[in-house]
Amino acid sequence: METKQSTSGSPAKAKITTHGNFPLVKHVVYGRGSFSQLGDILLPQRKNSEAPVIFLVDDVFEGKTLASRLPLLFNDRIIFISADEEPKTSQVDALVSLIKQEYEELPSGIVGIGGGTLMDLAKALAVMLTNKGTSADYQGWDLISREGVYHLGIPTISGTGAEVSRTAVLMGPEKKLGINSDHTPFDQVILDPDLTDGVAHDQWFYTGMDCFIHCVESLEGTYLNEFSKSYGEKAYELCKKVFLEEGSDAEKQEQLMMASWHGGMSIAFSQVGVAHAVSYGLSFVKGVRHGLANCLVFNHLDEYYPEGVALFHAMMDKQGIHLPTGICANITESEMDTMIRVALSMTPLWENALGKNWQEKVCAETLREIYKKI
Repeated sequence: METKQSTSGSPAKAKITTHGNFPLVKHVVYGRGSFSQLGDILLPQRKNSEAPVIFLVDDVFEGKTLASRLPLLFNDRIIFISADEEPKTSQVDALVSLIKQEYEELPSGIVGIGGGTLMDLAKALAVMLTNKGTSADYQGWDLISREGVYHLGIPTISGTGAEVSRTAVLMGPEKKLGINSDHTPFDQVILDPDLTDGVAHDQWFYTGMDCFIHCVESLEGTYLNEFSKSYGEKAYELCKKVFLEEGSDAEKQEQLMMASWHGGMSIAFSQVGVAHAVSYGLSFVKGVRHGLANCLVFNHLDEYYPEGVALFHAMMDKQGIHLPTGICANITESEMDTMIRVALSMTPLWENALGKNWQEKVCAETLREIYKKI
C-alpha cells in the first residue's frame, strides 16, 4: 500500500487508491455577462410547448432584475425558494408532487439559480422526477438508477462546489446526507461572476470557507490521488489569495468562483473529512447552515488539520469575522446523541480522514467534546 506525505507535518496516512468512473458537468460557460446566454442554451432542450422549464430561484431575487431577465416561454414557471434553511427531502418531494400534478409532461429542464441550497434542490428535483419513491430513499451513494431530466445550475455565491459535484445534500427525516450518483451532476453550468454582487460579507466568508475546508480535507485525506490533488491545490492557493491578500472585489469574485469549481472537483474525485462529518450532525439538529456549520466545527479541529486551522484563524482575522458562540450551550442529551449518531454515520468521510480503521481513532466522546465547544 502506498503512503503520502502529510502537508501538516503529521505522520503520513495509508493512501487508499480509488478508481471511480465519475461523471463531469457536460457543458460550462464562464465569464461576466454569460447569464445572457441562458435563453439560447435552453432553446435546444425544449421538447415542446407543453414541457416547461422550471426555474428554482433564491427568493432574494424576487422582484429584482435577475428574475426579470429569465427567458420565459410557453408555460415555464419560476418558483422562488428561501435559502435561509438547509434544503430538505420534504421540499424535493413537494416540488415533485407539484410539478406532476400541474403538468402532463415532464419538464424540459430544471434550472437552479442561487447558492448551494438552490443547486442541491435543482439536482435532487431533476433526478426525483424520473425515479420512484421519496428523495429520502436515495440519500446515500449510487442509489439513483434512472437518468434525471435536463438540469442547469447558475451559482450566485461561490464556495460550496455544488455547481460541479455529484451530490445533492439534503436534510432528511433521519439524517443529513446527499443523493450521490452519476446522474446528479448538472448537464450545464453558467458561471457569471457578475451574479455574485451584493453578497453579505459574513455569508461570503462562510461559503468561501466551505471551499477552503473542501481543499484541506481532500489534500489531507487517504482518498487523495493526483487527479483530485491537482484541483485541490489550485483551489487552496486561490482561497489564500482571496481571503489573505489584497485585491479588487472583481478579482476576488472571479478567483473565488474558480476556487469553488476546483474545490468541488477535488472532492468529487476524493472525499471530504472530519469537519463535514461533524457539521452534518450540527446542521441536522440545530439547523445551522452548511457553510457556517463547517466553520464552527473546523475552528476546533487543530488536532486533525493543524496547518489548515491556523490558516483559517488567519483568514478570520484578516476578514474581521467573529463566529457565533453558545450554539450547543443548552443542548439536551437526546440532541447530543442524535448529532453524534448522524456524524458517525458518515463512513466514507471518516475513512478518508482517518483510514480504514477510523473507528479505532474516534468515538462518541470525541465528538461530544467538539460539540460542547461550539
